[in-house]
Amino acid sequence: MSAGASGRALLVIRPEPGNARTLAAARALGLDARAVPLFVVEAIAWEPPDPAKFDAVLLGSANALRHGGAALARYAGLPVYAVGTTTAEAARAAGFAVAACGEGGLSALLPRLVADGRNRVLRLSGEAHVALDPPPGVVIETAVVYAARPVPLPTAAVPAHGAVVALHSGEAARHLAAECDRLGLDRGRIALACLAPRVAAAAGEGWADKRVAPTSEPVGEAALLALARDMCQNSLPRDHR
Repeated sequence: MSAGASGRALLVIRPEPGNARTLAAARALGLDARAVPLFVVEAIAWEPPDPAKFDAVLLGSANALRHGGAALARYAGLPVYAVGTTTAEAARAAGFAVAACGEGGLSALLPRLVADGRNRVLRLSGEAHVALDPPPGVVIETAVVYAARPVPLPTAAVPAHGAVVALHSGEAARHLAAECDRLGLDRGRIALACLAPRVAAAAGEGWADKRVAPTSEPVGEAALLALARDMCQNSLPRDHR
């Protein structure tokens, strides 16, 4: 697909298998989406805590299910609170019962935990994760079961006429910024479509454009890709305005 037919290219930098899923959704919208994964997800050794200590499991990513290993079966009797539909589907496929599926980050699920009377929660997480501020009476214990290892940005990944990058996490934003600086790439050639305000803040300044997906309908990745489509078609680099 040519850049002229679809506007500027959209670079998807999240790790697999999420990269392929986002790529397919972006291409279905008519975007010139290109896979440039800047992370590789790996399992790490962890000590599974006693499941009797908990009354719920909190999941912020399906990666916890993909890389948690055989020990996950110990928690199959606990209800799962999942950050989004993809994570919820992965939990069901792994044999868990999903009590709630939220959008907009794990913090949005905390009131539901309170409403359901869940006050001893096991969070299965990646090595880099957002700190949570649980409500009074709710204790969240975090078990780190995987890590996303950064990889270099290919030197030719950003087209000469610029690109939009879809950013799903603060970790990805920081790594992209560091790689652009390492390679001497002009941030003014790159526009950022960010999933949340904290992601945009992590990216720093100097980009051609930087916008945050709205929290109104649609939410989550659907909102991010709708924003990216608008930016690919209408947003210009700083020096072309």
